[in-house]
Amino acid sequence: MTVEALRWKGDALELLDQRLLPDQFVYVTCRSAAQVAAAIRDMVVRGAPAIGCAAAFAIALEPKEASYAILAKSRPTAINLAWALERMRRAEDKKAEAEAIYAEDLAVNRAIGAQGAKLIPEGARILTYCNTGALATAGHGTALGVIRSARDKGVSVIACETRPYLQGARLTAWECMQEGIPCTLITDNMAGHFMSRGEVDLVIVGADRIAANGDTANKIGTYTLAVLAHRHKLPFYVAAPLSSFDAKMANGSQIPIEERPADEVTGYRGVRWAPQGVAVMNPAFDVTPAELITAIICEKAVVQAPSRERLQPLISTGV
Repeated sequence: MTVEALRWKGDALELLDQRLLPDQFVYVTCRSAAQVAAAIRDMVVRGAPAIGCAAAFAIALEPKEASYAILAKSRPTAINLAWALERMRRAEDKKAEAEAIYAEDLAVNRAIGAQGAKLIPEGARILTYCNTGALATAGHGTALGVIRSARDKGVSVIACETRPYLQGARLTAWECMQEGIPCTLITDNMAGHFMSRGEVDLVIVGADRIAANGDTANKIGTYTLAVLAHRHKLPFYVAAPLSSFDAKMANGSQIPIEERPADEVTGYRGVRWAPQGVAVMNPAFDVTPAELITAIICEKAVVQAPSRERLQPLISTGV
C-alpha cells in the first residue's frame, strides 16, 4: 500500500492527518517532541504501533529528558508508546534507533499477517473493528494486515463504523476500497444481527495492550463483539505485535483506560446532536477477558486459548 501514516525526513516527521480522512489527504509537519505529542493526543496519528513509531521519531528530533515526559503523557493505554520510549532511552544513536523501530514494525506486521492468514478459511466473511491497517502502523497492519495477507482466499470484510471516532467508517473502509478488498460498512449495533443470521464467519481485532494473562485492551466496543462472537460460536482473534504485550500487567483490570473529550460523543466535526449540558462518559478502550479470545496472533506464533502459562514463553523472550 502506497499510503504512509508517517514520513521521516531526517529533520522533521510528517504525519498523515487521519482526522481529515477520507475527504482530505494532508500531512502535518512536526519538528519538535511537543508537536508530535500534540499530534498523538489529538488523533492526527493513531493506532498503537504508529504511535510508538511517532514517539521514537519525536525523540530523534529532540532527544532531551523533557521530551520523554511529554510524550509519555500523550496517550496512556497503548503500551507501544512506553515500549518505544524505553528503547529510545537506551539507544546511543537516536535517529538510527527510530528508523530501526519503524522498519521492524513493518516486518513484524507482515509476519503477523502470514501467521494469521493460516487461520482464515476460503471465502471468509471477516468482521473487524476500528482501524488496524497501514494507517495504524508503519505499514501493512495487524488485524487488517491478516486480512490483507489472506486476500487471495477471496475474503471479504464487514467493517463496524467504530463510534464515536468512526475509524472503521472513515479509515478501514477507505483502506479496503483503495486495495480492492470487498468491504461492507455497518453500524456497531448491527454486528449481533448479522452474526445471528450466519453472515459472519469470524472476528479479528487489534490490541493496544495485552496483559500477562491474555486480557486485551482495544478500542471501546471490542468487548461487546467478543461477547457476541462467543454467543454465536464464532472465532474471535486478536492480532498484535509483541511490543503490545505488557508483562507488568497481571490482568486487564490494571490497564489504564483513557478518557477522551466529551465533544467526541456529543457531535462530530462541528455538528452537535446532543443537548447542551448532558453528562458524557467517553472511555476510549475496553478490556476483553482472555477466556473470550480464541487466539492471539503475534509475529512469533499463534497462541490458542491464551492464558498466563501459554503467553509466558513469548513475553519472557519477546519483550
